[in-house]
Amino acid sequence: MTQTSCDLLITNVLVLTMDEEFNRYPNGAVAIGGDSILAVGPEAELRAQYAPAAVHDGGGKVLMPGLVNAHTHAAMTLQRGLADDRRLDVWLMGYMMPVEKEFVSPDYCRLGTQLACAEMLRSGVTSFADMFYYEEDVAKATAEAGMRALLGQTILKFPSPDAGSYEDSLAMTRDFIERWKGHPLIVPAPAPHAPYTCTAEILRASTELALEHDVPLHIHISETALEVENSRREHGMPVVPWVKKQGLLEAKVLAAHCVHVDEGELRTFKHYNTGIAHNPSSNLKLASGVAAVTKMLDLGLNVGIGTDGPASNNDLDMFEEMRLAAFLAKGYSGDPTALPAKQALLLATRLGAQAMHMGHLTGSLEPGKRADLILVDLNKLHNLPAFTHDPDAVYARLVYAAHSHDVNDVMVNGKWLMRDRRLLTLNEEELLYAADGYARRIDHFLIEREGSVLRKLVAIGGAEQGESFEVQVKARLTDDAQVLAVIESKAVTVIRSVHYHQYDTYFLFADAAQGRLRYREDEFLGPDGKSTHVRARLTLTGPAKEDAFDSVVLSRSRYLAPATYSLRFYREYFNPTGEFTIEKDRRRWLVVFHGVEVFVNLDRLLKPEGDGFFVEIKARTWSRRDAKEKALVMRELLALFGAKADQILTQDYAELVAGA
Repeated sequence: MTQTSCDLLITNVLVLTMDEEFNRYPNGAVAIGGDSILAVGPEAELRAQYAPAAVHDGGGKVLMPGLVNAHTHAAMTLQRGLADDRRLDVWLMGYMMPVEKEFVSPDYCRLGTQLACAEMLRSGVTSFADMFYYEEDVAKATAEAGMRALLGQTILKFPSPDAGSYEDSLAMTRDFIERWKGHPLIVPAPAPHAPYTCTAEILRASTELALEHDVPLHIHISETALEVENSRREHGMPVVPWVKKQGLLEAKVLAAHCVHVDEGELRTFKHYNTGIAHNPSSNLKLASGVAAVTKMLDLGLNVGIGTDGPASNNDLDMFEEMRLAAFLAKGYSGDPTALPAKQALLLATRLGAQAMHMGHLTGSLEPGKRADLILVDLNKLHNLPAFTHDPDAVYARLVYAAHSHDVNDVMVNGKWLMRDRRLLTLNEEELLYAADGYARRIDHFLIEREGSVLRKLVAIGGAEQGESFEVQVKARLTDDAQVLAVIESKAVTVIRSVHYHQYDTYFLFADAAQGRLRYREDEFLGPDGKSTHVRARLTLTGPAKEDAFDSVVLSRSRYLAPATYSLRFYREYFNPTGEFTIEKDRRRWLVVFHGVEVFVNLDRLLKPEGDGFFVEIKARTWSRRDAKEKALVMRELLALFGAKADQILTQDYAELVAGA
């Protein structure tokens, strides 16, 4: 009988193919030629059929497909343990993104990815789906490590570490796809971060790019209940119908998380062959919820398992994820038969590859697929004794008892990347040394920032970083008649006016030198007194008064920022030592008096309830001389409003309320 040549024959193994029939071979072997699998079957048959250039004795270990990590952010190994035990919005917007803005660079992404590849290879992962910045450098590091990956270049509606605008991100993504498409290990993809960090235009453009180049599209979908609630409020529908409306699902989508989706949305995913990446550890750690994995599988969806990034997990151990996925499905449903071990392993192999739209390449041991495989030693204390009466017991041993360090050897694309627990393409010692250098720099950045309310305000974006000086005078009046009469007279020229209900929350800090931070919601009122819209802002006011000109106060250090997050977010992020609230009705005019533009505020305190009214005159200034000149004009206008000397106040509302 003529034998067929092959490069390698792996023998003396229990082969788990994870193919459609779950074929397994207790005394099995795998024949490999180049980067692909030539044959899988009983060892005796393959020895008779093939003449190998080399034979590897598997020592009775389990030979199975390499694990597939269906969603992660590999370079975030450098952010592991950075800000744990916080809500998702505080964690992401308050810590992850500011650190990324400060430190993420091509070198950062390369090093972080190398660390991730080392960790994943040690735990038997051969393929992963990534989403991050500078994905070109992520790709270089991944390819040099020898791993297979779906790599998504992040696209956002605001500036990111590698792009000043969404257009820049899109152009970078196009270039990345064109340069890497067809690579033997790397599948490039656009990765619009999430519906809430993108616009409809971004989602459509990303979809068109994916369709043009016939590559997958990676995105976060319905990770939190708040995301869905906001989508209903903003778009009048949940997340999945909205992204479908933008045409997103026409692409080969890999949707990460999908925790808060209903059955109708899952059926939509099934219709479009959308892949789902279930991230059990991350979703639990960030309290996002538990995805309905058994329902997804019942509907025939391709569901993989992902670790998510090392900053929210905090490791890349797929053995942990498989076990947790199985346990969650059982505990969540109350059914101990839900997501059995064999199925959990399927999610971490073939189904995960199919969710990534890479099932034709990897995920199972079948002729024609790439030789991505691992050898797992189950002959360990924590996995013995071994029972053989149930053929499926080996799946339970792998999912419920095996550890990542039981992985002995790893091969990707026909090349050994780890032999006898020794990595062949990465130098762990050098990587850890370099990572420690980044850790020290990030520590220094955060220690400095945490000691400054201003730095924390600037870090989350939008703050005007220049000091603004303001000259102001305030008086308490018994009624508003005189003020309204002057406003309506020819003594002043009204440029514009507005009426709103103001809700102010003041944060106080142990160090008074930090100043006060005010979270303000302005509810704009129409002529009929009904609300038309709401605006939220943050103002950090320094504690010092620069000077006073006959009771007209010059104050400084006002830093303004749009309040794009919730009051709860800012409370958790800034962690004040105390707070109080003020609610008032405000009518405001911008007027010209004696050639000087000033703002006039006519206020009535509602909480705490106060008698009478307050009139406040304010103007921006840029010099002490200008401040003095405006002070004279403002005192004259205040006198026109009928304010007497004993009614004039030098405190602002916060000081009045705090003093009371």
